[in-house]
Amino acid sequence: MIITPLLVIFMVVVFVLLFLFLNTVDKRKWLSALISLVLTPFVYFYMFYPFVNIISNYHHQKYFDSEAWIEKPPLRYEMIDSTIETDTLIGTSKEKITSLLGKEEWLSWDDAKKAHDTNKWNYGLGIEPGAFNDKKDCVEITFKDGKVVSLRTYQEEITFENEEE
Repeated sequence: MIITPLLVIFMVVVFVLLFLFLNTVDKRKWLSALISLVLTPFVYFYMFYPFVNIISNYHHQKYFDSEAWIEKPPLRYEMIDSTIETDTLIGTSKEKITSLLGKEEWLSWDDAKKAHDTNKWNYGLGIEPGAFNDKKDCVEITFKDGKVVSLRTYQEEITFENEEE
């Protein structure tokens, strides 16, 4: 375990909160401090830390890897930010995109043509972890003259096949 300033601050906060709580149970400060000192690591790692992980939506950022993109579609959200920032796919041909990302999962709808737009490919990125996340992430890749010109991320409501409306 790496001891960071944030870890130390959180541990101190947990210790103070435990001390204040135990001080309401028993007025002997030395006993409250001793019990708080013993309980702080347990309360931190079994209560505080899991709670913070549930309510935060932090996730690891990874560099683009074609093999991981194809093999683990639910974890694509980890790669997309780096891919967009570094323009990894900009200027790439449709054939190269098919070899790197696989066949498009769906095409965008063009209302003017009343048909699917073959120059706007979409891929699902998975669902970012978090307790209050009810949307899935997607990316739209736009082509012009057979080359990628832009990548746009967006979110869609999560729907299940068995849901009745």
